Amino acid sequence: MTAVITIDGPVSSGKGTVARRVAGALGWHLLDSGALYRLLGLHARNCGVALDDEPALVALARELPVRFREAQGEMVILLQDQDVSDILRTEEVGELASRVAVLQPVRDALMARQKAFAEPPGLVADGRDMGTVVFTGAPLKIYLTASAEERARRRYNQLKDKGFGANLAALVEDIRARDDRDINRPVAPLRPADDAVQIDSTDMSVDDVVNRILDEAHQRQLA
Repeated sequence: MTAVITIDGPVSSGKGTVARRVAGALGWHLLDSGALYRLLGLHARNCGVALDDEPALVALARELPVRFREAQGEMVILLQDQDVSDILRTEEVGELASRVAVLQPVRDALMARQKAFAEPPGLVADGRDMGTVVFTGAPLKIYLTASAEERARRRYNQLKDKGFGANLAALVEDIRARDDRDINRPVAPLRPADDAVQIDSTDMSVDDVVNRILDEAHQRQLA
């Protein structure tokens, strides 16, 4: 069975950056599961599909025209051969993803695609329910979090660096609302797996978090 490390946590907790670094250090494959939901939300909007039209969303999910490739250390995401890496990180598309992710038939349609990423020598999968739903047998599960204020600050800097407008106070409120929705949603609510290693990165650097996870992987003889 292919070894899997799951990294779950709330929005803007640094999962994507940490997962990419861990996967690179181990030479493993990478799955950004949140990107799949963002891609589906964006694709639905582009196709004029309502976000509560379950049958149409399931059909789109099964045939989602997505490709992932790496370029200069960054993950490039293509939707219908168009680079959508930056637009996927906008608050608008994040809201679309949050709305489609609560629909169980949609999650079921994307489940098989997520599991197919688990190929030798190993997979690092980040998202909201990688350790609690998708890869429940993973030998190492991480739950990565930080304070809402710190996550908003990181998000603010990320958006500004990419040339997007942002308001820090509004981001704090948006993150708190997203947390509440993700934690209390009836389908795959956001929570740490019972056997997850919980890491609060509020006062930690990316290097500190990556090294902590790699240490855990070595202790479990995964690397």
